[in-house]
Amino acid sequence: MDLFEYQGKQFFASFDIPVSKGEAVTTVEDAVAAAGRIGEYPVVIKAQVQVGGRGKAGGIKLANTAEEVREYASNILGMDIKGHTVNVVWIEVASDIAEEYYASFTLDRSAKKHLGMLSAEGGVEIEAVAEENPDAIAKIWIDPVDGLDEPTARAWVKAANLNPAAEDGAVDILLKLYRAYTEGDADLAEINPLILKPTGEVHALDAKVTLDDNAMYRHEWAEYEATQERDSREQAAHEKGLQYVGLDGSVGIIANGAGLAMSTLDVVNQAGGKPANFLDIGGGANADVMAGALEVINNDPAVKAIFINIFGGITRGEEVANGIIEALGRVTIESPIVIRLDGTNAEEGRAILAPHLSDQLQMQPTMLEAASKAVELAASR
Repeated sequence: MDLFEYQGKQFFASFDIPVSKGEAVTTVEDAVAAAGRIGEYPVVIKAQVQVGGRGKAGGIKLANTAEEVREYASNILGMDIKGHTVNVVWIEVASDIAEEYYASFTLDRSAKKHLGMLSAEGGVEIEAVAEENPDAIAKIWIDPVDGLDEPTARAWVKAANLNPAAEDGAVDILLKLYRAYTEGDADLAEINPLILKPTGEVHALDAKVTLDDNAMYRHEWAEYEATQERDSREQAAHEKGLQYVGLDGSVGIIANGAGLAMSTLDVVNQAGGKPANFLDIGGGANADVMAGALEVINNDPAVKAIFINIFGGITRGEEVANGIIEALGRVTIESPIVIRLDGTNAEEGRAILAPHLSDQLQMQPTMLEAASKAVELAASR
């Protein structure tokens, strides 16, 4: 669950990370009023979209008067930035900046540890820094059992070559940012830029936060959930409780398990096709779940073929097969379907499916063969 900047700053503030005072508004008049309540000029008007490049698109402006706030808010609200419409702007007091840094925490799954990245080169995309000057990024790997302590954070700041004047403030914020990341159940907690003010204060000028929606039951995230940006396909999948991400290809994908779904995307690309979606139905492949998945994919006009890739574990092959057959009786599918079924009781499942096979419903023995057939069918339509 990705947060807008203003929500990320609210999230950070709940962990005592210093952020700029500001307000999120949806109208021009509210923008002018918010600037008045902040009580000091200049203020910054920032488009709230979950995509980079706001500044270059004209979505960030410095206003010195109420008239300028009105002008800039009028221009920014409703603006299209890389396909995202600006419905909210964040009005905040402008900050004097001496230096800009970068700081983040995320999960390194291969290392089974949390990864912290810190750089004295902030204010630009970290990917650009990694490509042009990788030595400028100081990385640490943190065992979740041990956590991050003050001596480690201080050594990390020194390794990143931050200004000594920023050391104490940066250490304090990094410890708080780690707590926000872990206790707040975030997948990503990023500050770019983390700024050093001429006064010596260190301050989070921006916030990028992705929350783990599997942890929603532990938190009060209804406000964040209500503002999630989803296209029509993603919204339909969300309403059915499906893990879905829309893509721009022509092969619709249904798989059980996130890892298998990701592998399925890769093998479709390997076969020369382009996946239309990521869709993980989880551990259950009963008729209700399968029908919901097929309905979501079937409503995407870009889909020309559907690849159902199931590896039975706890869910047995005959249950999967019966779920598919019943689901096809509920949903009228326009695109041909290719099934690969393996794992627990796969032979029984394939035997159940066999009498129903046709040009519209095909089955292949391996994942690569099934992907190749789905790509071939999509290309022929």
